Amino acid sequence: MNLKKLSKILGLSQTTVSRALNGYPEVSEATRKKVQEVALAHHYIPNMRAKSLATGRSMAIGHVIPGSTRREIVNPVFADFISGAGEVYAQNDHDMLLSIVADSDEERTYRQLSAKASVDGVIVHGPRENDPRITLLKELGLPFVVHGRAGDNHGDYSWVDVNNRRSFERATEFLFDLGHRKIALINGLEFMDFAQRRKGGYLAAHRKHGRTPDPELMISEEMTEDVGYRRALDMLNRAAAPSAFLVSSMITAIGVRRAISDAGKKMGRDISVVIHDDELSYLPNGVDIPIFTATKSSVRQAGRLCAQMLLDIIREKDLTPRHILLESELTVGESTGAFQK
Repeated sequence: MNLKKLSKILGLSQTTVSRALNGYPEVSEATRKKVQEVALAHHYIPNMRAKSLATGRSMAIGHVIPGSTRREIVNPVFADFISGAGEVYAQNDHDMLLSIVADSDEERTYRQLSAKASVDGVIVHGPRENDPRITLLKELGLPFVVHGRAGDNHGDYSWVDVNNRRSFERATEFLFDLGHRKIALINGLEFMDFAQRRKGGYLAAHRKHGRTPDPELMISEEMTEDVGYRRALDMLNRAAAPSAFLVSSMITAIGVRRAISDAGKKMGRDISVVIHDDELSYLPNGVDIPIFTATKSSVRQAGRLCAQMLLDIIREKDLTPRHILLESELTVGESTGAFQK
């Protein structure tokens, strides 16, 4: 089935059918619906090369991953984000171009993607404070959306983010309300924007309660199971050990739980743990009852929102910055309890 045959079946011109399938506003909703239904019934698949030539677009979205963060490829958080974004690309007849490059080649890769028109836009992952990619992409005029934020000093740009500061402020206050006073923070890498915002929320809650956090109980490292285990065990072996942990990821929290067990204590009774849960497909936080008390925000949904925002920017040819700030949900699980004197 090609466009010519589909047009004949519908009794419409090829131009009208093409415009209906590509969402042009001048086609009525009734016509668009009819064309889509008949196309689906006859298993019509558009010729993407012809579509690209007709629209002047590549019909592809870029994701550039520098070599130093290639671990992101096997990170379930990245996988769920890509799955969400991929759903939207597929629904809109777009391909995904994933480029894994050396750190030194990252800028050149963006410039080549723009010069060759290989992609219609890009998603920026893992933003850092004052991230140079923001300035570069603005200079290139290449549409982009940031998953997260890159500080507040770049002027405006489009982003989708979770309210990390508020999430961790609420989580810390929750632990204070349970009577905990020595609360450890095991956070992501300090230069990552989300980690800075989460630390800001943790510190804000301490100030609100008139407490000064112990610097020895604040850790910023890779969010791995091993880091969670080693750092938590070190803290639990201190004379002034924490009675609660605030942890930036489910993966790190698994290590924290192992450390609590090896220290001869029980999570939820002796030591409380609150985590950030990205609602990962392959790492669920329990089934009926959550294992961990958590601030929850779906990274798969963030992927969908980033992809749709970018496609809207491209289709409308409007680079006016757009923002979506997601609020997390604090859910109580088995990992927290009142402070035990």
